[in-house]
Amino acid sequence: MLKIKKGDDVIVITGKDKGKRGTVLRVVDQDRVVVENINIARKHQKANPQAGEPGGIIDKAMPIQVSNVALYNPRKGGPDRVGFKFLEDGRKVRVFKSDGEVVDV
Repeated sequence: MLKIKKGDDVIVITGKDKGKRGTVLRVVDQDRVVVENINIARKHQKANPQAGEPGGIIDKAMPIQVSNVALYNPRKGGPDRVGFKFLEDGRKVRVFKSDGEVVDV
């Protein structure tokens, strides 16, 4: 089970985008994540008339190390670490380390 999943709200804790908040768009290789509006790179793209894609300079969200982001805790109002816990019915869930609140129900 991954500590950060697609659709999670995260905060960047190190790097050029430190302090910015966004939603995880996809997980790449379990150690990198793509977050919306974070780690944007400008890419020079050649036009492809067969696919109907125009050429030019486009902005593209690049992957960022999962160790450089932390899950956003709405109760705390900031980043928080994530742990795991088993419920009474045997399910394994993610919990916030600071208050023990369950992340996903």
